[in-house]
Amino acid sequence: MLDVTVIEDAEAAAVSLDPTRAGLLAELAAGPASAAMLAAKVGLPRQKVNYHLKALERHGLVELAGERRKGNITERLMRATAASYVISPLALAAVQPDPDRFRDQLSARWLLALGARLVRDVGSLITGAAKARKRLATYALDGQVTFASAADRAAFIEELTAGVGGLIRKYDAPDAVGGRDHRIVLALHPTLKPQAPAVEPPISTEE
Repeated sequence: MLDVTVIEDAEAAAVSLDPTRAGLLAELAAGPASAAMLAAKVGLPRQKVNYHLKALERHGLVELAGERRKGNITERLMRATAASYVISPLALAAVQPDPDRFRDQLSARWLLALGARLVRDVGSLITGAAKARKRLATYALDGQVTFASAADRAAFIEELTAGVGGLIRKYDAPDAVGGRDHRIVLALHPTLKPQAPAVEPPISTEE
């Protein structure tokens, strides 16, 4: 099972977004199960679970993990093909974000478009590398910083831009024989605040 995989096909994306099928995917990501086992967990008839499993299998979201005999019946044990899934903008190719339409380093929407392109491109590279049975060379850095002020944040961005720009100029070799282009994406955004748990109203004891 893969840790994460990218869904590029529009029909596969639609199948995965169905709440019932998404629930089945979550169950199968935890381990192989038969339609009968899943039916007991999700509260649906086995026939209906089988129907949903066939749709998921048809689009490569689940696969056969094995078979077992139970009485006079041979049960198919299915498993998810990945622990988690990401839907690529290719699934909505006609309306996918295009960061080249405008460039605004301080725009959250431009950052979103860059993120969407990153998902699309890396997803396609993963698919190609898997078919070619080759390792994909990538690198990612994830960190967190707390700025004391907006001025510090602005100074950080200025130094980051200058530093990365200097590295690009130092190592960029567009005329190198056999060289390969690499895309660099740097992002800075506020971290999401954890949501406070919902507090249930007290139960009234008054008649």
